[in-house]
Amino acid sequence: MDPVPRQHVLRAMDSLSDEFEGTHSRDTIERVMNDSVAQLAGSAEVDDFVATLAHRFTRERLKALARTQQARSEQTEVLFVGLGDSGRGQIASALTTVRSDGRLVAHSAGSTAAADVDPSVVAVMHELGVDLAEAYAKPLSTEALAGADVVVTMGRSVGAVDVPDGILHLDWRVGDPTGAPLDEVRRVRDDIDRRVRELVETLSGADEASE
Repeated sequence: MDPVPRQHVLRAMDSLSDEFEGTHSRDTIERVMNDSVAQLAGSAEVDDFVATLAHRFTRERLKALARTQQARSEQTEVLFVGLGDSGRGQIASALTTVRSDGRLVAHSAGSTAAADVDPSVVAVMHELGVDLAEAYAKPLSTEALAGADVVVTMGRSVGAVDVPDGILHLDWRVGDPTGAPLDEVRRVRDDIDRRVRELVETLSGADEASE
């Protein structure tokens, strides 16, 4: 990595060290950051961009890792796994946050990481008032899997996902909107929205029953 982007990464590690002081060691933060950079570098063209995304990706991974090492929070965490994290998972994650009014914590990842979120996906979500302008495609991490309460794979194309024991695994056979005509992307969005509403209702009912 060139010197300037490398400085961005080092500053990001300093920031994360402050944020996760007492939770993760500097060595752990460096290990996760370096792995995040390596995973994201193959899907982005500009090193500066990779450094910025690696900061966000590393932060998500560290939060998930902390969750596996400590007592589970009161909020249920749902991880949606797509193929490239450019379409289905992004839609499902965003809609879960909206339909649950933030009661559920939702994330998305891809069995392989695409370069960007599909522009048509961004457009059809904007139609619902959901802004995906800051969303980015990220690869699936072991930390995200271990930190989830529910893992939803988004169809056969995702491939085999090694979901840890004790975590609820659902598989949704939905179309892939990436690269599809706009009408098809809307159809997939609406199909996912229906499934998300059912999931939110089910998980909300389970939470109430456990209280």
